[in-house]
Amino acid sequence: MKTALQLMLLLAALPRVVDARDNVVLIFIDNVGYGDLGCYGNKVVQTPHIDQLAREGVRCTDFYIASPSCMPSRAALLTGRHPLRNGLNQQLWKTPSQEQIGLKHDEKLIPQYLKPQGYKSACFGKWNIGFAEGSRPLDRGFDRYFGNISGNCDYYTHIYTGRHDWYEGNESKKVEGYATYLLADEASRFIRDNREWPFFLYLPFNAAHFPNRKNKAPGEPVIWQAPDGAFEALGYSPDTQDETQRYHAVLWALDEGIGRVLKSIGESGVRDKTLVMLISDNGAFMLTGRGLECASNKPLRSGGVTTWEGGIRVPAIFRWPDKLEAGTECRDALWSLDVLPLILRAAGAKMPSDRVFDGKDPLSTLQGHSGSPHELLCWRYGKYSGLRQGDWKLVQEKPGAEWQLFNLKSDLGETANLASSQPDIHRRLVRRFEDWLARMPYQE
Repeated sequence: MKTALQLMLLLAALPRVVDARDNVVLIFIDNVGYGDLGCYGNKVVQTPHIDQLAREGVRCTDFYIASPSCMPSRAALLTGRHPLRNGLNQQLWKTPSQEQIGLKHDEKLIPQYLKPQGYKSACFGKWNIGFAEGSRPLDRGFDRYFGNISGNCDYYTHIYTGRHDWYEGNESKKVEGYATYLLADEASRFIRDNREWPFFLYLPFNAAHFPNRKNKAPGEPVIWQAPDGAFEALGYSPDTQDETQRYHAVLWALDEGIGRVLKSIGESGVRDKTLVMLISDNGAFMLTGRGLECASNKPLRSGGVTTWEGGIRVPAIFRWPDKLEAGTECRDALWSLDVLPLILRAAGAKMPSDRVFDGKDPLSTLQGHSGSPHELLCWRYGKYSGLRQGDWKLVQEKPGAEWQLFNLKSDLGETANLASSQPDIHRRLVRRFEDWLARMPYQE
């Protein structure tokens, strides 16, 4: 009979089994523009934690979102399927969130693919893809949920269009505090509590979504909200009425919240086994006449709800130690539908074969070993349509309108329509879009 010491020596001599299941933290920020962050060229805002994340990972210059609007953008991200494939390609704002089915129940979300791999999954933040029975986070693979269920809510009262919008699990929850910090601190606790398990953390912040008059009491000012400490850190008065300063304070507080989450990853000892992604859900909104156009999509044209570059090209940063080289840039076209394949790779899982996905595993591209895995990217939202192939970009502003053609390499701001001077390219790309659209299950 072997002694205990002999058994210990035998076990020590066996090859170590390496757990291939890396943790995943997916940070989805709200309406933050391409030009809103220091690491994307803004010289005024202060986003030190996000900038540090970019220095530690890969900063994408040509990353796109599948839809320029909140609800379809989130559904596409979580399913890995285009809005015209998963069927959610609109904002369901006319229906109360508690009654919205939103994303069809036969669509599967990221945590449902990860559960068989042994992952603990949590969503903390803006849900916004339906909260009727069967549509809630706990119904769709998440083990925990804490946040606002609608498109946006007041940062402090957590009111959305006159009703309380904050939930824990499936139940309405009264909490006190600034929404960004509540979500960041809950996410940090989840990381600490689950450091011994593979985990998936989906963190869709409510920030920096523009203030909504419908969320305010009569007579209450419709202004950007941030803690006093955010204003003071920037040298501003908390009482300032300068909306640009107030917006910068919102971004500072968002960056501070993200910093808390990144710190918890490091302190929990899981940094080297955690894929962190930070992506904006669409470009900043440039809706005129509200006096709140403080965000920036520079140097891109226009903004949210359009298929101009400012609506669909967004900040995106990936940090994955030992897989991605720190301080690098990816200038090849990727989009949010590539996130699901990357997450399944991190989990050691295969892509499902029971449905069509519109993304590709982007790891080789992020590593600089290959170009974009996509021959073309296509969009259709509301009255807008768009296509990108290589350096060429098509935009149609409404059905029946002439397609406009741009060369993004020489004209990133989409200022010179080349449709008449490049008729062959124009016709070819319009046909490519029409062929793509004809294959989609949903046309609108």
